[in-house]
Amino acid sequence: MGSKSFGVLFVVVLLLFSPIVSGIGANWGTQSTYRLPPEVVVRLLKDNGIQNVKLFDVDYDTLKALGKSSLEVMVGIPNDMLSTMGSLKAAEKWVSKNVSVHISNNNVNIRYLAVGNEPYLRTYNGTYLKTTLPAMQNIQTALVKAGLGNQVKVTCPLNADVYESSSSFPSGGDFRADIHGNVSQLVKFLSDNGCPFTINIYPFISLYIDPNFPVEYAFFDGNASPLNDGGTIYTNMFDANHDTLVWALQKNGFGNVPIIIGEIGWPTDGDRNANVQLAQRFNQGFMQHISAGKGTPMRPGPVDAFLFSLIDEDAKSIQPGIFERHWGILTYDGLPKYILNLGTTNSGSLIPARNVKYLERKWCVLKPNAKVDDPQIAPSMSYACGLADCTSLGYQTSCGGLDARGNISYAFNSYYQINNQLDDACKFQGLGTVTKSDPSTGTCRFGLMIQPYYGGAERKHGYTRTALALILFLWTIL
Repeated sequence: MGSKSFGVLFVVVLLLFSPIVSGIGANWGTQSTYRLPPEVVVRLLKDNGIQNVKLFDVDYDTLKALGKSSLEVMVGIPNDMLSTMGSLKAAEKWVSKNVSVHISNNNVNIRYLAVGNEPYLRTYNGTYLKTTLPAMQNIQTALVKAGLGNQVKVTCPLNADVYESSSSFPSGGDFRADIHGNVSQLVKFLSDNGCPFTINIYPFISLYIDPNFPVEYAFFDGNASPLNDGGTIYTNMFDANHDTLVWALQKNGFGNVPIIIGEIGWPTDGDRNANVQLAQRFNQGFMQHISAGKGTPMRPGPVDAFLFSLIDEDAKSIQPGIFERHWGILTYDGLPKYILNLGTTNSGSLIPARNVKYLERKWCVLKPNAKVDDPQIAPSMSYACGLADCTSLGYQTSCGGLDARGNISYAFNSYYQINNQLDDACKFQGLGTVTKSDPSTGTCRFGLMIQPYYGGAERKHGYTRTALALILFLWTIL
């Protein structure tokens, strides 16, 4: 999906006596206009006892910051590079530049290469069916040639829609009929090379797309009506979904392939079921569920999982839903959204990012004497929300209770902050004004810009201060 109530601390039940969990990971995405410096995030990961991190692409500064950290790293190759990796020469060059160098020169503990991200997703309509496996094969060959075949393993994070059940029970599991051959070939490659099957499981998405989905079945409290699969009892969707995959693997002769949970989590904003209370309930329930090390009925033992996600990403696509920008267990500036005991520290709760530097404490709001029916309001809000992030203004979201003036101010401020608080970014045809009084209220937090980090994410998603000033100047005169 493989981004997030912004920054509000909610006091919930603190689980002080959870067994220590080893090896929990986190997805670290960088599609954000408020990007924390990589060294701050690496320290954040270590402070919270998170031992594994999954990246969606390759960024030199990020990998360099991970050097000597001892954190195990999964590096991603985006879907749009799969066709390029169909060339062995290109794969060898990519491995040399993005893997070998970081391992040998920067001491980065790269353990996995995720070739593609959910490339067999049904909504892609087969776009990557012919390019995924050749890319994996060439990357594997390149790793072996570089002497890294045993150290770095190839995988491919897949969405849970690549398998299905003919009986609505896990035991009816098999690979989806229309891509059965493709998935079977991919799994055979994984099995032949001692590589894991990586799967993303999202109970929230099931609840989001199906109004009849039994809500309690998404959680781990044992309150759901049990599902009896030939004497095997399932009380939560995760176990049932996971074991549907196990049955599919077994039926096709790959019952011993290791499984990694590449993404699992719950968003905190952008939908009526996306809030901090349910996110805390799900993520804490999942941590408690796997902490005992008992696994699932069909695959007992420790579960290797990467929580989705570490930090909110306000520049992610909202095509799947506006909740996409709010998957983080932490806000954009590294503050815990709720108390979550990962079982990895003595504090029993998340530790915030340290040494986060903000710009001046000032916000852009609608002028007190401006009228909400001013004809320039609508185009100004449209412009601001088109370039900034207004997803917290939706129905039943963290800022859904604002009045008209509050909605306008939130939009203005979002644009103002991502443009580094430039004076011209708060003009809005004379409707905006800068205030040093924080307009945040209740569950709605008006963001404050972090001191700009011009690293890899900004090269992809942002602009320098000079370029922003030019863009804003052109907008004001058009």
